Amino acid sequence: QVQLVESGGGSVQAGGSLRLSCAASGRTFSGYAMGWFRQAPGKEREFVARVSWNGGSTYYADSVKGRFTISRDNAKNTVYLQMNSLKPEDTAVYYCTGDGDRGGRYWGQGTQVTVSS
Repeated sequence: QVQLVESGGGSVQAGGSLRLSCAASGRTFSGYAMGWFRQAPGKEREFVARVSWNGGSTYYADSVKGRFTISRDNAKNTVYLQMNSLKPEDTAVYYCTGDGDRGGRYWGQGTQVTVSS
């Protein structure tokens, strides 16, 4: 079956950096967009970033623009999220996504990111 497995989460102080990875298996996502969402405690899940099938186009939430960078390696069926200048408000569970056919979307299980002040 299709699996998206995130890694790279953890605890960091404000101003620090983390790099999240998401490795996909069970199908290739090379022809599909991939992205990241996050959910903070007590809040709804929100969009973070998205990358087109070939990495040529990227999109970001205003809250992370200029600090986060999404990229992908289709040879490895993997998407990344480089997070710099982290803030306490970036604390959340981060979820990887991969678009499917007919508007479907696959989700990873999530990885915790905690930023302390």
